Amino acid sequence: MIPLDVLGTYFIACLILAIAPGPDNIFVLTQSALQGRKAGILVVLGLCTGLLFHTTAVALGVAVIFKTSEIAFTMLKVAGALYLIYLAWGAFRSGATAIEGKSGSVMQGGQLYRRGIFMNITNPKVSIFFLAFLPQFANPARGSITIQMLILGAVFILSAILVFGAIALAAGSLGEWLSRSQRIQRWINRLAGTVFIGLAIKLLLTER
Repeated sequence: MIPLDVLGTYFIACLILAIAPGPDNIFVLTQSALQGRKAGILVVLGLCTGLLFHTTAVALGVAVIFKTSEIAFTMLKVAGALYLIYLAWGAFRSGATAIEGKSGSVMQGGQLYRRGIFMNITNPKVSIFFLAFLPQFANPARGSITIQMLILGAVFILSAILVFGAIALAAGSLGEWLSRSQRIQRWINRLAGTVFIGLAIKLLLTER
């Protein structure tokens, strides 16, 4: 349904965006450093469970927009592109992200999982990002938009599991390395900003 080359490009973009320092992967990093790998993995599973909610909501909503209105589709493109440019601007302006290895209260396994779900579902920026990001890789000519969006959401979740899981497993050494290497953090942010700009341009050129 979705060509492999499109999925490959999409998957690489997902990996880059998951690696860029942000609240989710920093939370995984700190909890793993505080309580061990198991705690980090539980947070990852919670965050990715929350992504299922956003994927479903966006898949159903975008499918309606694709089918009903050229004007609504154009407004979605412009709004999505502006949001991506805003994210790029923020990424380029970001310095090193503060990584606190000994902060926060200790939570039990179930609490960690639920915290991950809560953090993701209650973050409206995730839905906005999905609205701006996923439609670029869907094409009505390939069949059901809803199914395509669900596939793209699943690939995004897979990339998040891989990146966040790797962070959880390597939390000790990775946290120490990132806390010392502000240059690396800045370069990751710049790479993410470049990806956001490229996605904004691609979104504006997308046809219904």
